[in-house]
Amino acid sequence: MTVNKPPILFIDTSILTNLLNVPGKNQDRAEVNEDFKLYRQQGAQFILPITAVIETGNHIAHLPDGKMRREIAEKFRAILQQVVDGKTPWLLHDFDWDKDFLKLFLAGASSGSSYVELAVQQVGAGDLCILTEKDIFARKDIPGEVEVWTLDHGLDART
Repeated sequence: MTVNKPPILFIDTSILTNLLNVPGKNQDRAEVNEDFKLYRQQGAQFILPITAVIETGNHIAHLPDGKMRREIAEKFRAILQQVVDGKTPWLLHDFDWDKDFLKLFLAGASSGSSYVELAVQQVGAGDLCILTEKDIFARKDIPGEVEVWTLDHGLDART
């Protein structure tokens, strides 16, 4: 009998902004919330890549309504604190921003194309950083499939 291990999902900015209900970036909120519940029921664990943290923080900071900025920033802070505290379903991925990371990034990580070719195909450096971080994590001896959860079709096609 084959036992499926719960997935480990790197959360892209497109998912995180929907989970946090960031105005203008939340058009798929109902679907994302439903999928989040289903993943949780499967025992999935979630990793917030540094790119998603930075991009989401920038989206929040640029909201025109100060009350809304504070409200969503507090929700985001709470999630980040859960990551720091090691609370389920969140995992912290420690990695080094070093020569090896940059070499893998320039090689296009597991996409099969170099950074330059991906840039020509309009795949952003942020998306490639998420893929690179996921690939580094996947090298560890861990149970379960490591994937990127995204609504970005360009990134999804390369994961």
